[in-house]
Amino acid sequence: MRIQKKISEFSLQEIFKSYIHFLELEKNLSENTILSYKNDIKNYINYLSEKNISNPDKISESDVREFVRQLSDLLLSPKTISQNISAIRSFHKFLVNDGYAVLNPTENLSLPKLPKNLPEVLTYNEIEKILNSINTGNPNGIRDRAIIETLYATGVRVSELITLKQQDINFELGIVRVYGKGSKERVVPIGSAAISWIKRYQKEARIFFIDNQRRLNYRSTDILFLNVRGKPLTRMAIWLIVSKYTRAAGIDKVVHPHTFRHSFATHLLEGGANLRAVQEMLGHTDISTTEIYTHIDRKYLIEIHKTYHPRA
Repeated sequence: MRIQKKISEFSLQEIFKSYIHFLELEKNLSENTILSYKNDIKNYINYLSEKNISNPDKISESDVREFVRQLSDLLLSPKTISQNISAIRSFHKFLVNDGYAVLNPTENLSLPKLPKNLPEVLTYNEIEKILNSINTGNPNGIRDRAIIETLYATGVRVSELITLKQQDINFELGIVRVYGKGSKERVVPIGSAAISWIKRYQKEARIFFIDNQRRLNYRSTDILFLNVRGKPLTRMAIWLIVSKYTRAAGIDKVVHPHTFRHSFATHLLEGGANLRAVQEMLGHTDISTTEIYTHIDRKYLIEIHKTYHPRA
């Protein structure tokens, strides 16, 4: 049983610091998520301060709903409002669990319904065009081919790709160990095409980047994909690589690294893969996140029906 703390001894700002400390040490959230929560709760506390509310137990459900209405008045997107509500819920749960408050005014607060926007997806032929547009006659091209093959073969996020280590790939079993959001680990099949290009990259290109690394006195690293100076690639570098070859392939769609993740999931489902299996490979905690791809799959089936059924 938690002991109720003397609220008068703590300001909301002090409690806020404890909350952020709790997120960093106990929740194992990503830096981006913690930063987002930090900004959202700062705005919430400023709002409470303007209402002269300093005692967490004096925060009513109507106070919280008024804050959410203010977010709506700012014409924020339903997704942004939903993220704010999630942060406020988490904060109030912390207040109760850590004895700063008895009441939780967010218990009946529901999230706004989010529109299910279908992500841009590449066809298999478009992916082939992108891959074939890469000049693999030099180390950079070999690396770039291996990168795009890996993105499509595994559906990894760009943040997961740039932290991928050589030791994370088991060539014999054809699997890759991925560390996703919150350092959650999962194992994903990688396929023979990507493996073949990764091996070629290690033999013909990565070794060249490692030599540059030594000449520039950088510390050696086991990170798989490196730039010409032997340093790990950044998110922006991957984005530029994808953009470069998308343009070279003559594809007009807006394509970014995450597009290959969407395409990976969609093509698996179109081929008859089980939704739970795709969820596991993508690293989604909630299957509802994966279900967006079933909408794409249905759209594909409707198009097939219209094209080939004699009475469509």
